[in-house]
Amino acid sequence: MKKPTIGMIGSHSAEEIGVAAKANGFETVVVCQKGRDKLYSIYNNHLYDHIIVLDKFGDIINKEVQDELMELDTLWIPNRSFSVYVGYDEIETKFEVPIYGNRSILRVEERGFPKDQYWLLEQSGIRIPKQMTPDTIDRLAIVKVQQKNRPLERAFFYVSNPTDYDKTSQRMIDEGLITEEDLRLATVEEFIVAPRFNANFQAYAMNNYFGDIDLVGFDDRVQTNLSGLLNLPAEDQMKLDIKIVNEEVGHKGVTMRESKKPLVYEAAELLLTGVKKHFPPRMIGLFSLQGAITKESEFVVFDLSPRVPGAPCVGPTSPEMRRLSLKFKRDVQTPMDLCMIDIARAAQEDALSDAST
Repeated sequence: MKKPTIGMIGSHSAEEIGVAAKANGFETVVVCQKGRDKLYSIYNNHLYDHIIVLDKFGDIINKEVQDELMELDTLWIPNRSFSVYVGYDEIETKFEVPIYGNRSILRVEERGFPKDQYWLLEQSGIRIPKQMTPDTIDRLAIVKVQQKNRPLERAFFYVSNPTDYDKTSQRMIDEGLITEEDLRLATVEEFIVAPRFNANFQAYAMNNYFGDIDLVGFDDRVQTNLSGLLNLPAEDQMKLDIKIVNEEVGHKGVTMRESKKPLVYEAAELLLTGVKKHFPPRMIGLFSLQGAITKESEFVVFDLSPRVPGAPCVGPTSPEMRRLSLKFKRDVQTPMDLCMIDIARAAQEDALSDAST
């Protein structure tokens, strides 16, 4: 079977996808939004054989755009921007382009749905932080609330009791950082005082060839203005009167001690079983479990990314890449290479329907 054209939204992880697709012999198509296209259409146009520029990302649902993608035999790689800017209802019911991955699981990333990521993690038997309501806060807690007018970002804040919650949340509303409506939808959970690890995995569609999953490496997030504040000595931090805004602006690679790695493998295996049961057919492609390793050696998971995590640091910083190069007997430079290997095998076996939804 002819190889598909690899498609993506021009945001979040499109460079990472484009590099891997081209390195593995695929044609590529990137869908950009006018005014945000130069990174792809000018600076990195060598990564994309076809560039579609729309007034807004959501226009990808329009028939003429989908027809163009279908004519290119596009296999779509979902990322966070695709989910946010296009929308889950449209992705599940109107987007007709085949997706490498499980399109029905994308919406679990949003908290507040009846079957959201915490529901899935709990159903899968994975340890998550204790959930609280504003009037039951009895320990250090993190409030995960959407930033005002910033669909991709959250304005997290930290509190230790109900009074603290009321005071801090009202101040953030007054400062225009969040809205009362978004606050009502916010998640309040215990803050895990432990080192954080984003555990990134690849789940194979062609698991009869490659196995179910591979660990591809770990990363942590660089956030503003939190990361800047933490660069200051404690005495200088205390002088500042600012609200922490956890806006993700980058990633950094980290490693995990071997004796702790079985914890994250166990969580990933539990998730695969849970997804197969509650969101068939199964997990396909890259995914990430963001959590923390406690002093009791628990991996507590507080965020699930059921799509390309978008952490390009993992490729050059992860020791797992060398292990995977030995497994596949070829150079594996980035986690996205594994997606391309999986897709190439599916095309070779005339089984792209098994690798897409």
